[in-house]
Amino acid sequence: MINMAEENFETTNETPIETFDVIYSCLRCGTNVSNTELSRLPEIKCICGFRVFTKVRPPVVKTVKAI
Repeated sequence: MINMAEENFETTNETPIETFDVIYSCLRCGTNVSNTELSRLPEIKCICGFRVFTKVRPPVVKTVKAI
């Protein structure tokens, strides 16, 4: 016979791991590259050979209320 505590413990082990895909843009040529593509390469380098990337911001504009 299985206790309820043991049964609940066995089902909580299956939690999905959330991964967020960050998009970077090459400063020279403007090519968009994800962080998973960059992690596969031996060096952090664009296809044009440039090594400087900027993080692409989402198109959401945040409004902050003044105090």
